[in-house]
Amino acid sequence: MREVVLAEPGDFAEWRSAARSLLADGVAPEDVSWRGSGEGASLFSDQIVAAPAGQLSLPRALVEIAERVICHRDAEAPARLYRIVWRAARDRHLLARTTDPDVDWLRGADKAIRRDVHKMHAFVRFRRLGEEAGRESFAAWFEPTHRIVRLTAPFFQRRFYGMDWAIVTPDARAIWRNEQLVYGSGGTKDEVPDSDVVEDQWRTYYGAIFNPARVKIDAMRAEMPKKYWKNLPEAQDIAPLLAGAGARVERMREMAVSAANPRTEKWRTRVPEELALTEDVTSLAELAKAVDRCTRCPLYCNATQGVAGEGPERARIMLVGEQPGDQEDLQGRPFVGPAGQLLDEALEEAGLDRTRLFLTNAVKHFKFEPRGKRRLHQNPTSAEIDICRWWLDKERAFVQPELIVTLGGSALRGVTGKSASIKSMRGSVHELEGGARLIATIHPSFLLRLPDRTRAAEERKAFVADLIRARKLAA
Repeated sequence: MREVVLAEPGDFAEWRSAARSLLADGVAPEDVSWRGSGEGASLFSDQIVAAPAGQLSLPRALVEIAERVICHRDAEAPARLYRIVWRAARDRHLLARTTDPDVDWLRGADKAIRRDVHKMHAFVRFRRLGEEAGRESFAAWFEPTHRIVRLTAPFFQRRFYGMDWAIVTPDARAIWRNEQLVYGSGGTKDEVPDSDVVEDQWRTYYGAIFNPARVKIDAMRAEMPKKYWKNLPEAQDIAPLLAGAGARVERMREMAVSAANPRTEKWRTRVPEELALTEDVTSLAELAKAVDRCTRCPLYCNATQGVAGEGPERARIMLVGEQPGDQEDLQGRPFVGPAGQLLDEALEEAGLDRTRLFLTNAVKHFKFEPRGKRRLHQNPTSAEIDICRWWLDKERAFVQPELIVTLGGSALRGVTGKSASIKSMRGSVHELEGGARLIATIHPSFLLRLPDRTRAAEERKAFVADLIRARKLAA
């Protein structure tokens, strides 16, 4: 009886070396005992296989499957794999025999591994540790069903190449540092922080996109099993969201927001007809009323009201966004929805007081697509931006800001009258006609749409840096 001691269960290279040596010696599967280094030795073993020997010719598909299946937590996986390899060396068509018990086990084990890998790709959540030598470092705790760290680490290496990180599991850990990927022993959850600054933003976004009308509990649990919930920041919100789903559905049914809000006409009757689209507007207050009577483009037809800018008449900094969203359309104020809340946080971090800024949008009416009882945001066209530029120019003439910060591509076109990418304009200060300067950056809603939390943190940091640059320039 030959005995194989695997120092690291799940290490394909180690198992392959032993399997090659056994096959070269013609050792049948029933004459081999496989065990981990922590397990007791067999009383009847007479040899330990440790060194590679010989060459092995097998179907490529089998080698690829074996590389995954060796990670299966089944204690019999190394022995089962060796028996399949032994048979495949004598039967090149073994994998095609789907009714064979060994092949059936192999396919099932491979499916379980691939599913576990998919879950790890989806549910690993990095927490920020700090920054050293210009590189941010992160750590994550994860509890996979099988020993898949070596299978999944290259995915995270490709995706998060520009930062240092460590993924700790009970069996092993992967560490990417100084552009080198190494593996180590397993660890505990205590080695990883419980939370970081990005998680509150992610939870806000998750709550905003949660649709109670489409909740399918069984499907959600199948895709995101409860075993992963304890390590997901958004999981703590799932129970409250589910508990309130019924009430939220009823509220959605009561609010027919796919058409114009019923308050639209009430708002419009408050605005004197003579103030609409005339050159007689003499103040920001009159302009705000006149915006609501604008009929230059079809966007006014379904919007609740026009949303003009707000802020001091002599603000040194003007922030220009894209267009009102759902909440802005209902409240009649710019940046009061989820993107506005994120903007407020970023402004506070940058040391800017919102009450001393003038906030407005390139387009003054909410453009949306009805979807059942919901209103889904749609980007304004270049024509709609250009038509609405008349109002933006009026606001600029009243406020006379020293610095204009454009949030997103639509805002950039609204201010400059030209189509330009944010990437080409960002990072520099541009002179505008009339003496004002311009800084181009992203719209805060872009941060809310990013599913990758690590990238969202990086983009948010750059966004705050742009606002800090604006504060210093205005000072």
